[in-house]
Amino acid sequence: MADSGDNGRRAARPWRYWAILGGGLFFMVLGVAGLFLPVLQGVLFLVIGAALLTQVSPRARLWRLRLRRRFPEAAGRYDAYEAKARDWLRRRFGRRSKE
Repeated sequence: MADSGDNGRRAARPWRYWAILGGGLFFMVLGVAGLFLPVLQGVLFLVIGAALLTQVSPRARLWRLRLRRRFPEAAGRYDAYEAKARDWLRRRFGRRSKE
């Protein structure tokens, strides 16, 4: 398996890697619970968890690319929401997000 470069980022900021991984897994668990509990938005939490996991996991990134090819309309909506979220983060925290 080819190295995707994650090891360098993981070594530079180990706390960030583990925080994003933990947050992604937390939201995935909430999403699965939300599929069965009417008070939680299951799909929303699954999408948030998947978005976080694609930041740190090559396997999740590959899964996202495959879904983008299979569902191009949903990929377009995802891109629009991602752009809105990046813009909000940029305004809120004054940082540039990585493209």
